[in-house]
Amino acid sequence: MSASSKKMLEKVKRVVPPMLESFHKGQLGRVAVIGGSLDYTGAPYFSAMASARLGCDLSHVICEPSAAPTIKSYSPNLMVHPYLRSSQSVSSPSPANNPPSLSSSETHSQQKSSPSPKDLASPILEMLPRLHALVIGPGLGRDPVTQSQVREIILAARRSEPPVSMVLDADALMLVNSDPSLISGCKEVILTPNVVEFSRLAKALGVDLGNGKMKPEEECEALAKKLDGVCIIQKGREDYIANGTQRAICDIQGGRKRSGGQGDTLTGSLGTLFAWREAYHEGLWEDTAGERMSREETLLLVAFGGSAITRECSRRAFVKRGRSLQASDLTGEVYDSFCGLLGDDEGVGGGSGKEKGRL
Repeated sequence: MSASSKKMLEKVKRVVPPMLESFHKGQLGRVAVIGGSLDYTGAPYFSAMASARLGCDLSHVICEPSAAPTIKSYSPNLMVHPYLRSSQSVSSPSPANNPPSLSSSETHSQQKSSPSPKDLASPILEMLPRLHALVIGPGLGRDPVTQSQVREIILAARRSEPPVSMVLDADALMLVNSDPSLISGCKEVILTPNVVEFSRLAKALGVDLGNGKMKPEEECEALAKKLDGVCIIQKGREDYIANGTQRAICDIQGGRKRSGGQGDTLTGSLGTLFAWREAYHEGLWEDTAGERMSREETLLLVAFGGSAITRECSRRAFVKRGRSLQASDLTGEVYDSFCGLLGDDEGVGGGSGKEKGRL
């Protein structure tokens, strides 16, 4: 680990809350993963479990009805809501596919007139005031009805006061490619593209990457600037992170097996760190390590912290599993990786452990 990475981790510790007896359920993280469809049930589970294992209080999965029973069966620790819609579930007359906010008469009417994306999204929009962060994309799929619904969710999260922080990954990045203005200028968003997704995003934004002549960190910074402050984690051998004004490289060693689903541990970890960041800015504990940091600075720290924890999870799992490593092997490594990088529960947090009042 480089000296710069060690320095960044010291700053990340400041947004990790101390364990105070005065905290009540929900203050240290209410995170929802939006994704999960007929074909993809593992990704939202891995993301939500990473969020829970890192330490958020309440971990939700908002998925398509066909995915809900399967995801529920994976773990009783997750709250699973079958509120996402797809072309299939909108056309199905089954009561199980109807959002709880719609009456039977409304449902019958909408079956005839095709409900609007905003109407379909209404049960999820009602949840936004109770959430700190959204992780959008794991197992989402590309169904046009689902994608249009998610678009409404992103717009509503931006309009919230304070804005609901968002992590966008996988098929959620398609929405950004088709309409970058959806998130442009929102400094509460982290994108986590892989190499192929990064290239597609650059093309959509009209950013010339110079045919490989630019350094990876410069490419990442160019896209972050184009999106006016959105933070980007370009995943790879090293993770390159930029928010348009600041950049960092996470060079913490990871595992050498590239099995599918490891990025879901990243998105879930980012969700919890986003929730802790909000608690930090609400002043739920004292930061005696220095002047309270800006939201712009803590955005970069959340991205770096999530990257570091995920890479350490991968390294630990690879030591145990080698080439047989699977995404599920990372889930059990989240907490130990956190402790190894940031200290145990009594040693983390930039404050003295003194509370700033009870909410």
